[in-house]
Amino acid sequence: MDHITKLRVGKNTIGIRGLKEALAEAAELFDGKPDTTAGKILLKELSVKNYIAPSAASTYEKAFHRAYLRHIGAPEDDALPAGLVEIKVLGPGCPQCERLERWVITVMTETGIEADLDHVRDLKEIASYGVMGTPALIINREVKAVGKVPSKATLTAWLTEPTAGR
Repeated sequence: MDHITKLRVGKNTIGIRGLKEALAEAAELFDGKPDTTAGKILLKELSVKNYIAPSAASTYEKAFHRAYLRHIGAPEDDALPAGLVEIKVLGPGCPQCERLERWVITVMTETGIEADLDHVRDLKEIASYGVMGTPALIINREVKAVGKVPSKATLTAWLTEPTAGR
């Protein structure tokens, strides 16, 4: 059975069946080097296991290309959509990781911030972010904390700073 991985496609987070396996195959095909056709190849392969509306194909292709670049450790070539806050809590599910996630949710609720929150628990995926400890917090692709749970005041400051909403 294929693993389902969450992926940002446009302004939405979508579950993609078989993405991890397809990324590994693409990395092998391109010898771990950036390639502009990776998104197109991934789109063709993943369309077999996932419904992708023809009108959204180019958006999916871009998302698959970004995922491929992230998978091989290359810099991503596009920014987040305007006004989007993307938050990732990295941690296998230890009490500190769970506390960080709860505090982020609390701050989002208290401040009314709308954001895409994802708790990444897979150790290989956590390693792909280059952090050397957990819990870790990433806001709009910027590592904000590693190995500790910041205070709620610090979280509030980070989530409400002008660049957070881009």
